[in-house]
Amino acid sequence: MTKLPFIFPVLLLLTTLLHPTFAEIKNLKITSDSRPMILFERFGFTHTGQTTISVSSVSVISSLSSPEPSRLGFFLLSEESLIQVLLELQQNPSFCVLDSKYIILLFTFQDLSPPPHSSFNHTYPITSPNEYSLFFANCAPESTVSMDVHTELYNLDGRGRVRDFLSAGLTQLPTLYSFFSLLYFAFFAFWIYFCFKNKTSVHRIHALMGALVIIKALNLLSAAEDKHYVKVTGTPHGWDVLFYIFQFIRVVLLFTVIVLIGTGWSFLKPFLQEKEKKVLMIVIPLQVLANVASIVIGETGPFIKDWVTWNQVFLLVDIICCCAIIFPIVWSIKSLKETSKTDGKAAKNLAKLTLFRQFYIVVIGYLYFTRIVVFALRTIAAYKYQWVANAAEECASLVFYAVIFYMFRPVERNEYFVLDDEEEEAAEMALREEEFEL
Repeated sequence: MTKLPFIFPVLLLLTTLLHPTFAEIKNLKITSDSRPMILFERFGFTHTGQTTISVSSVSVISSLSSPEPSRLGFFLLSEESLIQVLLELQQNPSFCVLDSKYIILLFTFQDLSPPPHSSFNHTYPITSPNEYSLFFANCAPESTVSMDVHTELYNLDGRGRVRDFLSAGLTQLPTLYSFFSLLYFAFFAFWIYFCFKNKTSVHRIHALMGALVIIKALNLLSAAEDKHYVKVTGTPHGWDVLFYIFQFIRVVLLFTVIVLIGTGWSFLKPFLQEKEKKVLMIVIPLQVLANVASIVIGETGPFIKDWVTWNQVFLLVDIICCCAIIFPIVWSIKSLKETSKTDGKAAKNLAKLTLFRQFYIVVIGYLYFTRIVVFALRTIAAYKYQWVANAAEECASLVFYAVIFYMFRPVERNEYFVLDDEEEEAAEMALREEEFEL
């Protein structure tokens, strides 16, 4: 890539390790793009895998002499070969990746039909099963490319007839999401039954918690249908729209419920303080932004110029929201500790402190697992077992919901009403010893 910065292709190659595996049939339009490399897809192939690429309306404009067609083309790159290609670029920044012996070259612009059509269409069988990234490389200096690109990446069944447009490591997702959606529907039914059974102890927060569960179930159901139609036909048939709608409602509800429980709203006090309202006013708009970023990431793919930026926006907003929801829990713990010194209800306050401290630990554990452990699983798991990270995330979420709902379930006599004399004395001693530091 003559006279092109070394850092750009290196960063682009490294993003193949970070972004999730994409699927679906894609129809993309590239307009006056000068990037030396464009990442289109990442897909796990079996021994029956195939790649179909169709390009049309191709035009290359250069401010220098007419570009050599063999310097522009498409190729596949496996994760194992990534380091070797990076070393080649590091040793020679002007090196054209299309000349590398570590790539699987599909075709160059030399293979295009003559103008005015300037098109190409071919299907390539995958001879070596692996996870590959589909790239376009432009090694012609000072040139921009415009073209329409149609891609189909899929695996065939044992008979070689039925196409599976989900990556080899994600083909289990429709079944996985369907199973967990059934669990959440059952969870919701049990929660409604339990609330009716203890209706005198039900607060407004319990209604919000119920809404969260049913939205989570619908979110998983739409995700299952989305993945099923992508698996079978290559397109989501509109289920992706429902998925994003339910995902938006679910995430906003989840963070809202965590903040409201952390403040003790409805079951400890009927109102929110100003600083607690500010947390909600920060978290909810940020979640709107995070969901917009999520939609851009999911519906476009890494070929758009600002794809990496949207990933960074999503990551930054998610971190801010995760930190923000911790503050109300800490404020409640500090408030309860101060109140316990003056109101003479040591056992009751000790029970509340214990509950909120447990809630704090559970929230931290959930955020740590779903943000760090799941990311690590996606990074280290073999491409055929990428679904394991999704299964671990859903298991962690189900356990989190079950624990939180149990801790703050509507019951007449719970941890808030401990009034035994011996426990009262023990509680006073515990509070004096300041055992509830975070």
